[in-house]
Amino acid sequence: MNRDDLVRLRRARDRMDRDFAEPLDVPALAREALMSPGHFSRSFRAAFGETPYSHLMTRRIERAKALLRRGDLSVTEVCFAVGCTSLGSFSSRFTELVGETPSAYRARTHEAGAAIPACFAKILTRPVRNGEARAGSPNVS
Repeated sequence: MNRDDLVRLRRARDRMDRDFAEPLDVPALAREALMSPGHFSRSFRAAFGETPYSHLMTRRIERAKALLRRGDLSVTEVCFAVGCTSLGSFSSRFTELVGETPSAYRARTHEAGAAIPACFAKILTRPVRNGEARAGSPNVS
Protein backbone atom coordinates (compact mmCIF):
# COMPACT_ATOMS: atom_id res chain seq x y z
CA MET A 1 0.00 0.00 0.00
CA ASN A 2 1.45 3.37 -0.91
CA ARG A 3 1.76 6.35 1.39
CA ASP A 4 -0.99 8.37 -0.35
CA ASP A 5 -3.48 5.51 0.06
CA LEU A 6 -2.63 5.24 3.75
CA VAL A 7 -3.12 8.99 4.23
CA ARG A 8 -6.55 8.80 2.56
CA LEU A 9 -7.51 5.76 4.64
CA ARG A 10 -6.54 7.58 7.84
CA ARG A 11 -8.69 10.52 6.79
CA ALA A 12 -11.62 8.18 6.20
CA ARG A 13 -11.08 6.56 9.62
CA ASP A 14 -10.84 10.00 11.25
CA ARG A 15 -14.10 10.98 9.57
CA MET A 16 -15.79 7.87 10.94
CA ASP A 17 -14.45 8.66 14.41
CA ARG A 18 -15.62 12.27 14.21
CA ASP A 19 -18.90 11.91 12.28
CA PHE A 20 -20.04 8.48 13.56
CA ALA A 21 -23.60 9.74 14.06
CA GLU A 22 -23.90 10.83 10.42
CA PRO A 23 -25.20 8.48 7.72
CA LEU A 24 -21.88 7.09 6.46
CA ASP A 25 -21.49 4.27 3.98
CA VAL A 26 -18.58 2.56 2.26
CA PRO A 27 -19.26 3.97 -1.24
CA ALA A 28 -19.26 7.57 0.06
CA LEU A 29 -16.12 7.03 2.15
CA ALA A 30 -14.43 5.29 -0.78
CA ARG A 31 -15.22 8.23 -3.09
CA GLU A 32 -13.62 10.61 -0.59
CA ALA A 33 -10.56 8.33 -0.44
CA LEU A 34 -10.44 8.24 -4.27
CA MET A 35 -10.87 4.45 -4.32
CA SER A 36 -13.45 1.97 -5.50
CA PRO A 37 -15.62 0.60 -2.66
CA GLY A 38 -14.04 -2.85 -2.92
CA HIS A 39 -10.49 -1.54 -2.94
CA PHE A 40 -11.31 0.82 -0.06
CA SER A 41 -12.74 -1.99 2.08
CA ARG A 42 -9.82 -4.34 1.40
CA SER A 43 -7.25 -1.60 1.97
CA PHE A 44 -8.96 -0.41 5.17
CA ARG A 45 -8.98 -3.92 6.57
CA ALA A 46 -5.32 -4.44 5.63
CA ALA A 47 -4.31 -1.15 7.24
CA PHE A 48 -6.42 -1.26 10.41
CA GLY A 49 -7.32 -4.92 10.95
CA GLU A 50 -11.08 -4.50 10.63
CA THR A 51 -13.66 -3.55 8.04
CA PRO A 52 -14.91 0.04 7.74
CA TYR A 53 -18.36 -1.10 8.96
CA SER A 54 -16.86 -2.79 12.02
CA HIS A 55 -14.84 0.32 12.86
CA LEU A 56 -17.85 2.59 12.51
CA MET A 57 -20.06 0.33 14.62
CA THR A 58 -17.39 0.14 17.33
CA ARG A 59 -17.39 3.94 17.53
CA ARG A 60 -21.17 4.03 17.64
CA ILE A 61 -21.34 1.42 20.40
CA GLU A 62 -18.65 3.24 22.42
CA ARG A 63 -20.74 6.40 22.29
CA ALA A 64 -23.94 4.49 23.00
CA LYS A 65 -22.39 3.05 26.16
CA ALA A 66 -21.57 6.54 27.39
CA LEU A 67 -25.10 7.79 26.67
CA LEU A 68 -26.67 4.74 28.31
CA ARG A 69 -24.51 5.22 31.43
CA ARG A 70 -25.90 8.76 31.75
CA GLY A 71 -29.37 7.22 31.99
CA ASP A 72 -31.39 10.19 30.73
CA LEU A 73 -32.13 8.77 27.25
CA SER A 74 -34.12 5.72 26.25
CA VAL A 75 -32.45 2.92 24.31
CA THR A 76 -34.33 4.06 21.19
CA GLU A 77 -33.14 7.64 21.61
CA VAL A 78 -29.55 6.42 22.06
CA CYS A 79 -29.85 4.22 18.97
CA PHE A 80 -30.75 7.18 16.77
CA ALA A 81 -28.35 9.59 18.54
CA VAL A 82 -25.36 7.46 17.55
CA GLY A 83 -26.41 7.17 13.91
CA CYS A 84 -28.09 3.78 13.81
CA THR A 85 -31.35 3.59 11.87
CA SER A 86 -32.63 0.22 13.11
CA LEU A 87 -33.26 -0.46 16.80
CA GLY A 88 -33.09 -4.21 16.17
CA SER A 89 -29.71 -4.04 14.42
CA PHE A 90 -28.38 -1.66 17.06
CA SER A 91 -29.50 -3.93 19.90
CA SER A 92 -28.07 -7.03 18.22
CA ARG A 93 -24.69 -5.42 17.55
CA PHE A 94 -24.57 -3.88 21.05
CA THR A 95 -25.30 -7.25 22.64
CA GLU A 96 -22.69 -8.96 20.44
CA LEU A 97 -19.97 -6.47 21.35
CA VAL A 98 -20.82 -5.70 24.98
CA GLY A 99 -22.24 -9.02 26.16
CA GLU A 100 -25.57 -7.67 27.38
CA THR A 101 -28.54 -5.86 25.91
CA PRO A 102 -28.61 -2.06 25.82
CA SER A 103 -31.52 -2.11 28.30
CA ALA A 104 -29.62 -4.31 30.74
CA TYR A 105 -26.50 -2.16 30.36
CA ARG A 106 -28.50 1.01 30.99
CA ALA A 107 -30.29 -0.48 34.01
CA ARG A 108 -27.25 -1.61 35.97
CA THR A 109 -25.11 0.64 38.13
CA HIS A 110 -21.99 2.19 36.66
CA GLU A 111 -20.69 3.91 39.79
CA ALA A 112 -17.57 1.73 40.01
CA GLY A 113 -16.15 3.43 36.92
CA ALA A 114 -17.05 6.97 38.01
CA ALA A 115 -13.65 7.64 39.60
CA ILE A 116 -11.69 6.36 36.61
CA PRO A 117 -10.15 9.10 34.43
CA ALA A 118 -11.91 9.40 31.07
CA CYS A 119 -8.82 8.34 29.09
CA PHE A 120 -8.70 5.02 31.00
CA ALA A 121 -12.47 4.57 31.04
CA LYS A 122 -12.48 4.72 27.24
CA ILE A 123 -9.97 1.87 27.09
CA LEU A 124 -11.77 -0.22 29.71
CA THR A 125 -15.22 0.25 28.19
CA ARG A 126 -14.24 -0.23 24.55
CA PRO A 127 -16.50 -2.78 22.88
CA VAL A 128 -14.89 -6.08 21.91
CA ARG A 129 -14.05 -6.13 18.22
CA ASN A 130 -14.11 -8.98 15.72
CA GLY A 131 -16.32 -11.36 17.62
CA GLU A 132 -18.59 -11.64 20.55
CA ALA A 133 -18.10 -10.32 24.07
CA ARG A 134 -15.88 -12.16 26.50
CA ALA A 135 -17.82 -15.20 27.72
CA GLY A 136 -18.67 -15.06 31.40
CA SER A 137 -16.89 -11.75 31.92
CA PRO A 138 -19.01 -8.61 31.80
CA ASN A 139 -17.29 -5.41 30.77
CA VAL A 140 -15.84 -3.28 33.54
CA SER A 141 -18.22 -0.41 32.85
